[in-house]
Amino acid sequence: MSSTAPAWAPSAATLERFAREVAKYPADQKQSAVMACLAIVQLELGCVSGASEKVVADYLGMPPIAVHEVTTFYNMYNQQPVGQFKLNVCTNLPCQLRDGQHALEHLCHRLGVDEGGTTTDGLFTVQKSECLGACADAPVMLVNDRQMVSFMTDARIDEMLETLKANKA
Repeated sequence: MSSTAPAWAPSAATLERFAREVAKYPADQKQSAVMACLAIVQLELGCVSGASEKVVADYLGMPPIAVHEVTTFYNMYNQQPVGQFKLNVCTNLPCQLRDGQHALEHLCHRLGVDEGGTTTDGLFTVQKSECLGACADAPVMLVNDRQMVSFMTDARIDEMLETLKANKA
């Protein structure tokens, strides 16, 4: 967590959304809303910066390091800007046994990026991830933290990339 991160001030709408999330928990357990607040920040900023972590920590009455631990534990929180399409490829053992590493390598090769990289046009970011909970469908990928895609052969990866390119914003 960088102490040189630029300041960030949440909008009134963001603070209202924080309040709605906090209201779901007993007053003495408002830090239970940390994941929801981080998701709100990411929707607004595109990623969770050190400065935004501090805002969430102050809002919830938590130490900043506790918020940073949440941000860094879950791969759904982007700590830096990502492409329009974030592609998480499961590289846990069941997927590895069914060509998960090959799927990651094929995807990186097709897009011309290293794992963790973003294409020069800002369209795709490729990341490996831990178990996505669909081991029987391995290898699996998660698109933008929302859409699970299964049985990702080279052909299915290529088809998915073309579909996503056709649907870019």
